Amino acid sequence: MNFNHVKAVTRTDLKQLLYARDFWMPMLILGGMFFAVLPITLLLAISSLGDVETVAKVAGAIDVLPQSAQEQIRGDTESGRTMYALAVFLFAPMAIVVPLTISTAVGAATIVGEREKGTGEFLAHSPAGVHEIYLGKLLASMIPGYGTALVGFTVYSFIVNTIVGPEVGGWFFPTKEWWVLMLWVVPPFLALTLSIILRLSAKVKSTAAAQQASGLVTLPLIGIAYSQSTGTLFGASSAAYYIGAIVWVAALIMLWRGMKSVQRSRLLGISDGI
Repeated sequence: MNFNHVKAVTRTDLKQLLYARDFWMPMLILGGMFFAVLPITLLLAISSLGDVETVAKVAGAIDVLPQSAQEQIRGDTESGRTMYALAVFLFAPMAIVVPLTISTAVGAATIVGEREKGTGEFLAHSPAGVHEIYLGKLLASMIPGYGTALVGFTVYSFIVNTIVGPEVGGWFFPTKEWWVLMLWVVPPFLALTLSIILRLSAKVKSTAAAQQASGLVTLPLIGIAYSQSTGTLFGASSAAYYIGAIVWVAALIMLWRGMKSVQRSRLLGISDGI
């Protein structure tokens, strides 16, 4: 395999995305809402309320968390403990939803889009082999989603430490569980999802059909990934290592099968198999 060809395919697709305002504007809005606007609004609201009755009721919800999670919560005041619990536990879904949503949108159109744009023939006769095209398309789909998640994670960490840190004795975020989530759990789920989406994109005849099919695949995977991420943040980090490893293996198998099954003609929509 020639990795220069892989990089060329990836670079070409990323350049096209860079000039597609209808792609990166919604991506920025989605990431900004999940990683900045919603956390700032909620955390500042609780901080301004202080230890009033409303916050006390919200803090009471902490008692329903697993004991391992309750032991992690820091802070001497109800507002501080509430903000800590929200910052560490409540916003876990964004670490899953944002990269999967963005990368799925890219992956669903990456191959069928070549046919719709009339560049499929160029792709078929390019020096890159089918395996290199597949891997290049995969990276071009994964980088925007996971890159947005990493940038958003950095912004979110700064927001949390700035607003919640003074209430709980200093900067504390990211926690160990969040590192496990972002670096070990999220990537394999993203790769596994895209390995399926790209094969769907090679089979269907329109971007709309690819997006509809990808939605059916993505929703259950988001649910599984979210349940795993929640367990990780609630203290089941040891299980997260094992499950993450299993998903890594499954992702690698699916990627290998994708490269073996998707032929050049199939990438151009000539074959109806998958």
